[in-house]
Amino acid sequence: STASYVQVFSVNAQEIYPNGITFNNDGTKMFIVGQSGDDVNEYNLTTAFDVSTASYVQRFVVSSQETNPSGITFNNDGTKMFIIGWIGDDVNEYSLSTAFDVSTASYVHNFSVYSQESYPTGMAFNNDGTKMYVIGSNHDEVNEYSLSTAFDVSSASHTQLILVQSQDSNPTGMVFNSDGTKMFVVGGTNRKVYEYSLSTAFDVSTASHTQLFSIAAQELTPQGITFNNDGTKMFVVGSQNDKVYEYSLDNPAVQT
Repeated sequence: STASYVQVFSVNAQEIYPNGITFNNDGTKMFIVGQSGDDVNEYNLTTAFDVSTASYVQRFVVSSQETNPSGITFNNDGTKMFIIGWIGDDVNEYSLSTAFDVSTASYVHNFSVYSQESYPTGMAFNNDGTKMYVIGSNHDEVNEYSLSTAFDVSSASHTQLILVQSQDSNPTGMVFNSDGTKMFVVGGTNRKVYEYSLSTAFDVSTASHTQLFSIAAQELTPQGITFNNDGTKMFVVGSQNDKVYEYSLDNPAVQT
C-alpha cells in the first residue's frame, strides 16, 4: 500500500513476451525469462537494484526443456537455476558452474506439477530450499511442496495449497518476504499486487489477504514480481509493454 512508481526498463530488444523476473543476491544482475525467445536473459546493473542502469549481457535458451517458460528463480548461492513453464507443466532444474552466470547452465532434471496445476505461471522456494511453491492460473492457487533434499526438485512432494481466486482469477507470479510471513501475488485479471499475511512462516495454509496495490497505470498484463533485499523496492515485469517497472516502498516491514 506504500508503493509508488519510480522508473522503467524495456526488455523488448531481447524478449517481446517476458514472463518472469529475479535478481542475484546483491542486485547487480537481473534475469528475465520469456516465451518469445524461450530463454533466460541476463543483465548487468551498474547500480544495484536500479533498473535504469541495466544492460544486456547474454542469454540461455531453455527450449529443449520448455517452450513457454513462465517463471524463474535460483537457489541461495546461484549455482542452481529453476525454470517453470506451462507446456511441460514442470519445474526444470539447472546447474551453473559459475554462480548466476546463465551461460554456464546445464540441465539436470525436472519435476512435474501437472497433477496440481496445468498452467503454472510462477514459483518460489523457502529460505533453505526445503519447500517449493508453484502458482498457476488454471486452478488459481498456490501449491506447496516439501523437498526431502534442499533445492532438489526431484525430491519434491505436494503437501497443501491455498486458493487466491477471490483476489485474482489469473495469478501470474509470486514471491515471499525474507522471513516467509508475507506472500505477494501479482494478477493479470485485475492488474494488481496482492499482499498476504502468514501466521506460520512459509505455510500457505495460514495465509490471509491483507491489502493490494494497482499497477494498471503502468502495465495491463503483469507477469512476474520480485523485491530487493530490504523490501524497499518492488519490481514487476509485464508482457503488454515488455518492460520492468520499479516501485519504491516506504514500509521496510515488507522486506524480501
